[in-house]
Amino acid sequence: MRLVTYRATIETEARLGVLVDGTVVDVARLGARAGVPLPSRMLDFIRLGPNAVSELGCLIEEAKGRWPVDGALPLPSVVLLAPIPRPDKNVFGIGLNYIDHVAESSKALDTSPELPKQPVIFSKPPTTVIAPGEPIVHRADITQQLDWEVELGAIIGTRAQRVSREDALNYVFGYTVLIDMSARDCRRAGQWIYSKGQDSYCPMGPCIVTADEIPDPQTLDLWLTVNGVEKQRNNTSHMLFKVDELVSDISQGITLDPGDIIATGTPEGVGAGRDPQEFVWPGDVIEAEVAGIGKLRHPVVAG
Repeated sequence: MRLVTYRATIETEARLGVLVDGTVVDVARLGARAGVPLPSRMLDFIRLGPNAVSELGCLIEEAKGRWPVDGALPLPSVVLLAPIPRPDKNVFGIGLNYIDHVAESSKALDTSPELPKQPVIFSKPPTTVIAPGEPIVHRADITQQLDWEVELGAIIGTRAQRVSREDALNYVFGYTVLIDMSARDCRRAGQWIYSKGQDSYCPMGPCIVTADEIPDPQTLDLWLTVNGVEKQRNNTSHMLFKVDELVSDISQGITLDPGDIIATGTPEGVGAGRDPQEFVWPGDVIEAEVAGIGKLRHPVVAG
């Protein structure tokens, strides 16, 4: 199931939709027609738990394309927002989670060449999240080294405290595409949050694909281009710490709540790791994709 947050027009409220054969079906209105109360917001739907996904699936099957008159629109006619437009908590970022990225970072960013023995965790504030197509803001007075990172995002579906690795994927609601933008020259005393936490530095979307459609998140190709030139291409099988390990590890000390987001790390090919180094500037366009989930396309603009 592919869930989106959308507006029918720029002016209307944000609502929860499910994408079916190129049509965005309004979840709350589909439920209302069947006498089943369903929410109009993504976070509220996630908090209902796994049964809500099954229930919505049954409603879609029963409708068989006969959608509510006021509750179905062609995808090109709607405005897509980030699936979770304003997360309740910071996005959990994972650094140095692909072997080749560890190597390139150690050469360019003064990080250790040794493979991490535990996940390297940082965070990105909710204000970093932007919708598909929205501009990534380049502040030349702050950074001259704005860099790209394509990542698989894992969305928590059930409150997780001290969960085992064996059970961890049962706590995942679904997956999305993220771009972890990084101002490489804004690290402060080794801390990353100002480098990675500036406004517009977490493009997200275009949808959340529910976990039942991605039983193994370690089989997904992902790639990124700048101005149509490929910069990153890899597969999530090459993560050092797999999605189940990340969920389990974080949950040992930090409670993960429904709707929490884990950005699972990026492969090699970032701008800082190139020789010579490359960074993005106003006028550039970044595109990122995770196979089976979708593509993001974002212009870089001056701020």
